[in-house]
Amino acid sequence: MLEQIVMGRLRKRMRQLYAGIDTPPVLDMETYFPQAEALQMLYPMLRDEALALYAGAAGIPRFHEISATQARISASDGKDWRMVMVKSYGHLIRSNAARTPALAGFLAANPQVSTAAYSFLDPGKHIPPHRGPFRGILRYHLCLYAPEPGPWLKVDGVSYPYEEGGALLWDDTFTHEVLNPGSHPRIALLLDVQRPVTRLAQKLAYRGMIRGGGLYSRLTEKRMRVV
Repeated sequence: MLEQIVMGRLRKRMRQLYAGIDTPPVLDMETYFPQAEALQMLYPMLRDEALALYAGAAGIPRFHEISATQARISASDGKDWRMVMVKSYGHLIRSNAARTPALAGFLAANPQVSTAAYSFLDPGKHIPPHRGPFRGILRYHLCLYAPEPGPWLKVDGVSYPYEEGGALLWDDTFTHEVLNPGSHPRIALLLDVQRPVTRLAQKLAYRGMIRGGGLYSRLTEKRMRVV
């Protein structure tokens, strides 16, 4: 309950602070996250790491087991959405990073990535429409495993294809949803990337968000560990 109250107040204040930003829902990676090119080069290794993790899927926590505030989108339909958090609000989950050296190496070289996770969607899993609270971060999505190409995700009412190696960078505060209609799991790399800004107040807000979230992540790290 306390987590929900604090996050609700924080969402309201953050939305007010970034209200003046006028960028489209889906953003150009070369402009806003040029480091994505390096991730594409790491794709085979990232895919291998993710598949190795999935082999022990029973030990991977569901998203709502990591954060109770995500229950509405994670525990909505009886299908699993599991997450291997490697970095959370700037805090490295060392035991998980040890299992993912390719991703951990990229994170060490790119501190503007505040959160990083391998995401595992069950067949039939639907993540209902939702939006994030904070325009200070951008969401990067790299599809690593999708034997059945098809609908990927919908951002601000527009559907984007789902295929291995496909990547997308979007503003998480726009409404988005995900559906895996196939008979196989879908595996992706998700990153939260610091939005480039010039206003001091926005930079300070980002630092405050990361510090607060990082402290919470340290206190709850046990939930994120893969067993």
